[in-house]
Amino acid sequence: MAAEPGFPEVTLDGRHVRLEPLAPSHLAPLTAAAHDPAIFQYFAVGVNGAAGMQAFFSEAFDHRDRGHACPFAIVGKPGDHPIGSTRFGAIDRKHRRAEIGWTWLAPGWQRTGVNTEMKYLMLRHAFESLGLLRVEFKTDSLNEKSRRALTRIGATEEGTFRNHMVVQGGRVRHSVWFSVTDGDWPVVKQRLEGLMAAPPGVRAA
Repeated sequence: MAAEPGFPEVTLDGRHVRLEPLAPSHLAPLTAAAHDPAIFQYFAVGVNGAAGMQAFFSEAFDHRDRGHACPFAIVGKPGDHPIGSTRFGAIDRKHRRAEIGWTWLAPGWQRTGVNTEMKYLMLRHAFESLGLLRVEFKTDSLNEKSRRALTRIGATEEGTFRNHMVVQGGRVRHSVWFSVTDGDWPVVKQRLEGLMAAPPGVRAA
């Protein structure tokens, strides 16, 4: 049986960042950008070196081909350098929902406002182009930076899945779930646009 189709591939273009469909041509620059293993501290599986990035790409393409994901390369402006990756995952077209996650940025681009603009582009596409009812996020209960960032953009914390998964190193992870619904989107959109308009030291996330 053929997989239920995922989302159409699309490029999302912002002022400081462009999200373009992940492709094999991104492998080498993203391997170079991911030189610090600490980037993947809270990933379920570590991404170590070229082999780890190849596995990351293979999983992304497999999930895309099965209709479960829509992965992006994050391209920084100016310069058009790939600086990270993110994706829509857990796509459920019947119930019009998806997850935003699997996100990482090269160290030099963290806390620059890129993450804020990236979330804005993806959420705007989700609600205004794809007609989703719900976008969800999940994060490691120990990842306080991610939890603060999600709260800051206006996502609603829904609860904690205890003993949710076994992650790298054998640690048992509790996962905290957040969401933005179509009803939340007008307020969240306004908040994100305000953050993006603020001076760099204020909007950084």
